Amino acid sequence: MRVSSSILISLLAARFAGAQAPAPTPPADDPVAVLVKQLDLEKYKATIKGLTRFGDRRQGTERNRKAVDWIEAQLKSYGCSNTERVKYDFTQPTPRPTPAPGASPATPPPGRPAGPRSGGLGGPPGQGGSTLFGNRARTGVNNDPMLQKDEALRALNMEPTTPGTSPREQVYCTKIGTKFPNEMYIVGGHMDGIGWGEAANDDGSGTALVMELARLFHQPGVETERSIRFILWNNEESGLNGAVAYVTQRKDLQGIENPAGSGKYPEPKWLGMVQHDMMLWDHGMPVPKLDASGKQEVDGNGRPVFVSPKEQRLEADVNIEFQSTAKEADAAAKLAWFFRAANDKYATDYPAAVGFHMTNTDSTPFMDLIPAISLRENERGMHVGAGWNPNWHQPSDVYSTYSDKDFRLGLNAAQTTLAAIAQLTGATIRK
Repeated sequence: MRVSSSILISLLAARFAGAQAPAPTPPADDPVAVLVKQLDLEKYKATIKGLTRFGDRRQGTERNRKAVDWIEAQLKSYGCSNTERVKYDFTQPTPRPTPAPGASPATPPPGRPAGPRSGGLGGPPGQGGSTLFGNRARTGVNNDPMLQKDEALRALNMEPTTPGTSPREQVYCTKIGTKFPNEMYIVGGHMDGIGWGEAANDDGSGTALVMELARLFHQPGVETERSIRFILWNNEESGLNGAVAYVTQRKDLQGIENPAGSGKYPEPKWLGMVQHDMMLWDHGMPVPKLDASGKQEVDGNGRPVFVSPKEQRLEADVNIEFQSTAKEADAAAKLAWFFRAANDKYATDYPAAVGFHMTNTDSTPFMDLIPAISLRENERGMHVGAGWNPNWHQPSDVYSTYSDKDFRLGLNAAQTTLAAIAQLTGATIRK
């Protein structure tokens, strides 16, 4: 596994050396710029919309299986003909406890003092070791179907997940490298969701991003020196089970030619893993909810109520995260900053920020083995944990919730990943 890190670091050193200073406008014949320009907002939106036909795509349901079939059919239509599936068994975990009526996940636990920066709500550690600051809103997983007011969507999502042990499947396809087919980058997003919505953002937005990149890299004439695997994880919401199964089944198969002498590598050596999980919503810190008289509302326990701003914040950005406690943290940090440089040079609307608290997504099972990063809309540990996204695992996570500004944020994440991966894999376009 350390060999993968050294390969990545040498690649980054060669390409990143000149990326510290502001980059000039890419020349017209720059293949990376050509590919990025082909990313289309309406195509991205249409792919997200297509995924919402299957409701929340909860793992272990017929709607989830139909969504996997649809994703595979779409990949094949793009020219990604070598689609494969990872099959694995899944044992239903113990259900999450339901909070008591009126309880708020934002309430500090007993004995923890309130933090001075949080309006009295405290600042306990968030996911991944980050600290929660500022105004905080309620957050959690909705398990009440009646909160979904769309009767048709509620009916679609009504089928429960299959209990006990039953096989699960997730689909991927691979762009084969012309020079180093035995090495690859993994680009992923999870296609399952929960919360009784359409999982449009979590994670239809990341799934659609990966599918759009698969489409562009499989266009006639597009070649890469190294391989790229585009994978749509399943069972993320139940505990990263799909990604864990992939690592367990395939980590020891890396770089093995099969059959011997064939030049074929079913599992090329992993150079890095890039996850995309929630790409659309960056509306900022929750603000006080005011009543008709202009006073801040309070809940039944006398605590102030905060709500998310309706408009996307002017300083919205793409968050690129690595986990500072991972064994491959140093190489992951270099990869994250390389993606930041790609955003600076090729993205059109939104900047990128690098953070060091990646957590609770499908890059986590990889992070001690290879450089692994995650792209998202908010800092997972601080922002999402503090309720900055009111649609997270909620009935409101439906396509109609989001504006073109939101969708364009996701498209800029696609531009960032496409540009970085195109450079790292040596993409060219034959005329």
